[in-house]
Amino acid sequence: MKVAVIPARGGSKRIPRKNIKMFCGRPMIAWSILAAQQSGLFERIIVTTDDEEIAEVARAWGAETPFVRPPELSDDYAGTTEVIAHATRWLQDQGVSVTAVCCIYATAPLIRPEDLARGLELFESGDWAYAFSVAEFSPSVYRAFQASAEGGVSMLFPEFFTTRSQDLPVALHDAGQFYWGLADAWTQGLKVFDRHSTPVCIPRWRVQDIDDMDDWIRAEMIFKQLMSDQRQ
Repeated sequence: MKVAVIPARGGSKRIPRKNIKMFCGRPMIAWSILAAQQSGLFERIIVTTDDEEIAEVARAWGAETPFVRPPELSDDYAGTTEVIAHATRWLQDQGVSVTAVCCIYATAPLIRPEDLARGLELFESGDWAYAFSVAEFSPSVYRAFQASAEGGVSMLFPEFFTTRSQDLPVALHDAGQFYWGLADAWTQGLKVFDRHSTPVCIPRWRVQDIDDMDDWIRAEMIFKQLMSDQRQ
């Protein structure tokens, strides 16, 4: 069985109630639930949360909330791997034979069903523990600087000072949308960002972390443009 697990705790600080705040006409989490539904890939779509209001919204949009996430996995320090592992073990304890678990973030309104399908295809194309969404850094991380205490700057990678931009290594970052994983990989706590994982590349213009209101506004602008393009 393939299962989607959407983590959505209630204690968001920088954007209060972020997971269920209205985003382009729907609660934020609804977009992730709908993408999972429209993909047709999952036998079950589960939201793991410690918050009853979030649970109610999730159920209203067709997801399951079969358990309450424990407090020790609901604070600011709880890692995604532990949260997904908890949900996976819960399913296994119910006698469910779980073959793959896809973590989908609740704050990923730019996610597309076809990306989830492509992720599954890559995940199953080799002996991978995980397949997860990534995007290329822009501009290149190899051109990055850091400020010194004295007020000057220094390159993080001075060895690339004279390298042409087109010759720089391609650097990827987590796109923060979805993470396919073997049930055992989650429960054993295997790191996602490692050699046993394969990247699923998403276009840079369709990737946006949503950590503060500037991010939120930018994500809404991208989303509205994408919707407008689809209607034309």
